[in-house]
Amino acid sequence: MARRTMSLLLLPRWSSRMFSVELDGEPVYFSIQEKSRGKEVSRVFSNVQNNDRCYSLLVCSSDRVEGAKFYAELKQKLLREMPKECALSPMCSFLPNVKDSLLKGYFLKDTSPSASLSERVLRELLQHEPVLVCSYLRGEDGQQWTQCLWKESDNRAVEMSRDFCVVPSEAPESHPATLNIINSDVFYNFEEACEVLKESADIIPEATSVLELLPSRVEARSKPDFPVIVIEGLDATGKTTLTESLKNALGATLLRSPPQCLSPLRARFDREPPLFRRAFYAVGNYITAEAIGQEGMKTPVIVDRFWHSTAAYAIATAVSGPVCNLPAEGSEVYRWPTDLLQPSLVVLLTLDPEERKRRLRDRGQGETAEEQELDHNQLFRLKVEEAYHRISGPACVTVDASPPADQVLQQVLLLIRGKCHL
Repeated sequence: MARRTMSLLLLPRWSSRMFSVELDGEPVYFSIQEKSRGKEVSRVFSNVQNNDRCYSLLVCSSDRVEGAKFYAELKQKLLREMPKECALSPMCSFLPNVKDSLLKGYFLKDTSPSASLSERVLRELLQHEPVLVCSYLRGEDGQQWTQCLWKESDNRAVEMSRDFCVVPSEAPESHPATLNIINSDVFYNFEEACEVLKESADIIPEATSVLELLPSRVEARSKPDFPVIVIEGLDATGKTTLTESLKNALGATLLRSPPQCLSPLRARFDREPPLFRRAFYAVGNYITAEAIGQEGMKTPVIVDRFWHSTAAYAIATAVSGPVCNLPAEGSEVYRWPTDLLQPSLVVLLTLDPEERKRRLRDRGQGETAEEQELDHNQLFRLKVEEAYHRISGPACVTVDASPPADQVLQQVLLLIRGKCHL
């Protein structure tokens, strides 16, 4: 019932929606209208041959946990059940500049000899899963494409809505992913992150274990008596060496985020869809913040990664395409959570990419999927680094990590003494 209600709510504004298909890692946009305005063809269809068939599936569950889980499983289901000649590309649909209007899904180009298998799979999905299905038809002139939205009739058969003409569209002012980043990809308060874990407990039993580790509530608190210095940076930039050295040089307490108590659960949540994974890392910051508040009353505190990492990786992952697609500097997605303890100083270690790769090879340690992505995807690395620089409250102070470790230590100690009066 929730799925049908969502579909009915969408239909009155359907023609106002924009669509984006990921081609070679970049979004290509199109929109729909009731009447043709010429023979413009969206680049989405530029390489579609005469006998190819195109479809789209958009996840439209009103339950965010159900929707996130199903979207994560949908790709594997399609790869398993659709003809092997069917190519999948990520896509989404959204109302420009309307928050929480984003629907994620897949665009399918089927080059198999017959439509029977593809359409049987799509009909079954439409009847049993929270999806909207569209087919795309080439006009008699061979140029104009139309979109046809499928819908269920009372006898469980599939009917077609009237066609809309597909037309190319300029990129929107903001990348569509930014419509859903807040409290979905990046969490800005404790309660929102906890709520996701509570809602997911039925499908991720380990979420209950995480909740048992959390404080009952979190309140914004003033900074502790002693300075709190966060060290940020990509893997192999020297964070571990520097944080240990700072601990010894300052007589400080060293903490890490996510905290040690969550380590046994990290591998489990790293396999989960972004909504659950991001909530897990968000609450990890709040557990760390509690420890900072306690230890910071006795000694300076050094923190190996904190909220900057959580946000930078999430934003860079959510926003596809080049760096210019990131939310503009000053966007609300870069703001510090109001209920999370703010550090006195955040140091961002930077390193030449080739040197960083060499250090990673020398370490021979396992990496997260996102760290692996950094190694072979220069664009992703650039987006992560830029997101780091745009986060405010406090902003990062960049330090070159290429000199010998003792020189980097001395440079950071000078920063600490100048900014934190130690």
